[in-house]
Amino acid sequence: MNTLLTNNQITNFYNHITKLLQECESFTFNVAFINFSGIQLLLDCFEILEKKNIKGKILTSTYLNFTQIKALEKIREFKNIELKIYDSNESNIGFHSKSYIFKFKDKYKIIIGSSNITASAFKSNIEWNVKTIAKKDDCFLQNVLIEFEKLWLNSYDVNDEFLKEYADFLDKQKKEFLPSFTYKKSIKINFMQEKALQKLEELREKKEKKALVIAATGSGKTYLSAFDVKKFRPKTLLFLVHRENILLSAKKSFEDILEDSFTYGLFTGNKKEKNKNYIFSTIQTMNNTFLDFSPNHFDYIIVDEAHHITSPSYKKVIEYFEPKFLLGLTATSNRMDGNSIYEVFDENIACDIRLNDALEHNLVVPFHYFGISDIQSVDYENIDLSKIDEVAKLLSVNKRADFIIEKMNFYSFAGVKRKVISFCVSKEHAFFMSEKFNEKGINSISLTNEDSIQKREEAIKKLEDENETLEVIFTVDIFNEGIDIPSINTVLFLRPTNSPIVFVQQLGRGLRKHKNKEFLTILDFIGNHKKAYLIALSLVGNKAIDKDSIKISLQNNFADFKNAFISMDKISKDRILKQIENENFNHLKYLKEQYFEFKTILENKVPKLVDFLQFNEVINPMNFIYESKSYVEFIAKVEDVKIKNEYKILCENEQFLKTIRFIENQLPIKRIYEFVILKYLLNNDFCDEKIAFKILNKYLDKVCKKSINHSFFYLNQDFLDKAQISRYLKLINFDGQKAVKTKEFEELIRISKYKEIIEDSLNYGIYVYEEEFETIDFGMPFLKLYGKYNMLNIAQLCNFPKIHSSFRGSGFLKYKDDFFLFINIEKDKFSKSANYTNTFLSKDRFTYQSKPSMSQDKGDGERLIENQEHGVKLHIFIRKFVQVDKKTQDFIYLGIANSVKYSGNKPISLELKLEIPLEDKLFEEFTKIV
Repeated sequence: MNTLLTNNQITNFYNHITKLLQECESFTFNVAFINFSGIQLLLDCFEILEKKNIKGKILTSTYLNFTQIKALEKIREFKNIELKIYDSNESNIGFHSKSYIFKFKDKYKIIIGSSNITASAFKSNIEWNVKTIAKKDDCFLQNVLIEFEKLWLNSYDVNDEFLKEYADFLDKQKKEFLPSFTYKKSIKINFMQEKALQKLEELREKKEKKALVIAATGSGKTYLSAFDVKKFRPKTLLFLVHRENILLSAKKSFEDILEDSFTYGLFTGNKKEKNKNYIFSTIQTMNNTFLDFSPNHFDYIIVDEAHHITSPSYKKVIEYFEPKFLLGLTATSNRMDGNSIYEVFDENIACDIRLNDALEHNLVVPFHYFGISDIQSVDYENIDLSKIDEVAKLLSVNKRADFIIEKMNFYSFAGVKRKVISFCVSKEHAFFMSEKFNEKGINSISLTNEDSIQKREEAIKKLEDENETLEVIFTVDIFNEGIDIPSINTVLFLRPTNSPIVFVQQLGRGLRKHKNKEFLTILDFIGNHKKAYLIALSLVGNKAIDKDSIKISLQNNFADFKNAFISMDKISKDRILKQIENENFNHLKYLKEQYFEFKTILENKVPKLVDFLQFNEVINPMNFIYESKSYVEFIAKVEDVKIKNEYKILCENEQFLKTIRFIENQLPIKRIYEFVILKYLLNNDFCDEKIAFKILNKYLDKVCKKSINHSFFYLNQDFLDKAQISRYLKLINFDGQKAVKTKEFEELIRISKYKEIIEDSLNYGIYVYEEEFETIDFGMPFLKLYGKYNMLNIAQLCNFPKIHSSFRGSGFLKYKDDFFLFINIEKDKFSKSANYTNTFLSKDRFTYQSKPSMSQDKGDGERLIENQEHGVKLHIFIRKFVQVDKKTQDFIYLGIANSVKYSGNKPISLELKLEIPLEDKLFEEFTKIV
């Protein structure tokens, strides 16, 4: 029963709260702010609770600086109360919650509403609060407690240090305007930096001397490098940049963070401060003068924009110097000349932060995206979108220009001056738009790749200058990446979205944080073209479980996107939903378009598998492999005649085809052992247990001896059935002690092209594994919560010692005391189990029906219903559909569950409870009907 609590003539909020305090076993308050006026009214109550040793937790915040020092100091006098504060200014998240939780013997009483801890909120304000009673296992209560615990863990103790800093701030605020208080104002380490610093430390502990950091523009890569240098404390340092205008800001960042006795100097065409400890240089200058230094002069070298590192100028410098550590920083891992930048850094990726991660962890500015249905005359129905001139002609009309200006004025922007980057379909389109905007009094310019770098930089400078009148730059692709314009507050998409990659690149152009920018406004004019669905795909990415995931996100206005507001008008939304429903994302035509869109970004070089890593969120090469059994066979199928013939010839070698199919059939790998061993054997004669320990130590916190031996036997084909043995080439011979390459494999990799392709596949598998699993030890069986698996994966991950193909077929598998339950939520109507009901009752409870042969009183049935008593772990794997677009779906691992209710025989009907409740998004995925 719920009760509305208000301040009225009969009672007030204060009476309710004090009554509950005097009756409860413990209490938890979570309020946006606390004033002394409210705390004073609670002092008598708090004193009684302290004498009775009733424990309490109080969490408040720095939100709007309303919380008073005196109130916090008074609460600290009570030894039974823990006090923490959430720094909403540091997190850039408003803290507005008000909840009062009281624990009783067999229940909780919870008040959630509008009242903070102030006298007026307790007695006189218009306040609405709802009181509810919940049993200890109530789902609502558990959600409340989980949410509170998250906030509590991310908050600061209110200690003397905090109180002094906060008091000093409030005193200063009385004398001058100060926007907001942030505790510990020294430059704080953000999510990306913390993750990378930890990984860098681990790599150096393992004697590695190089590493690469890939992170979104504006996420703090320069500060990260300074933090790491502070830890490493090299006597000499070289910071290399591609453009001179970055040097001064990089130097200042180091001076801000290190604050010690090291000296800092510039090394450029105009200034050569050679005798300083830490030198900041352009690659152009260092390329001409590196022989002035000895090879081991620099202890630590940092390469900014490291995707250039395989170019001749960088290569010459990097190969000359012998630092104790080399760190690369880049926003893109795309190779500039066909060579892999991963290899330069010994394939040590310290972190790889994508757009979704950057948004979720507040590394970039929030964005507000509006999908706007274009004017009716923009009809793509009979237009070939690859014919740029036709598309440009369609878009270059006065009525559309007026419509864009109207919408731009309607949605407005954050800040004082409008600063816009607008992406057009062609040079002519950009010229037209600039002309029309200028006619309407909006100062605009068009920039294309025909304009000099100097002209571009001058235009950017004018756009960013608050005192200049330039408001809009119309451009064609030249600002997709590598351009840093921090103060942009508006982005216009004036062209149809053909490529999810280009969409994400352009989306990211304005996301860098800036003091005058609260958020970025994005206006996307969506026409009726047949690929409008790519917008939804670009935003959701490969994290989607299936088509339903994309549709759910779209219907929810992408609520799962942190720090972003995404809205599409009804016409655009309906059009995209219909296209998603009708589109087969596994069809060769669709995959071929994806491939060539990506190839265009690589300036028409044939992509390696590792090239896709940077855009794994929006284009997944695994789909190419699923379609054609291997990536090379896909290339041979879709490429233009010359390249097609080259790859067809490669595929005529049966030994090669059997090898590459075996390797890529394992992708994406769930165990790294086999791939690391194979990669080592590409360049070495043999591998044994000792060597395997050494090479695997780089990738894993804990290397398992049993898994090493199991991997050797797996590669020796001991666990393959007859059909698999006939399909795949045997790559190693293992005698129980040592693994050596087979004669056939040895001969194959003597041919450089075959070796290059095999190594690329192995590298891709290893990189994707590192991204998903990092170096974490998940125990045995080696299963990650919410990871995707098929049945054969499980045989490998629990070191199953027999033929692995026997470990599939039924939805129930077992090995020793581990039971693996594979459950389809929405049954295939032709399946024998179509009449069985598997349904989620809550985030941690669901129904399950056993195999038809199981009974309660013996064997597996008895162990299933009383799993805890028998020491049996029930591992739960769930998928929504058996197939989507004719492709078999993987299962998602939900962790371990326990049997709580059961009835019936042959089959047994059970209710299972997960040890870790489902995340909100997954619960919606499994329960919402689209």
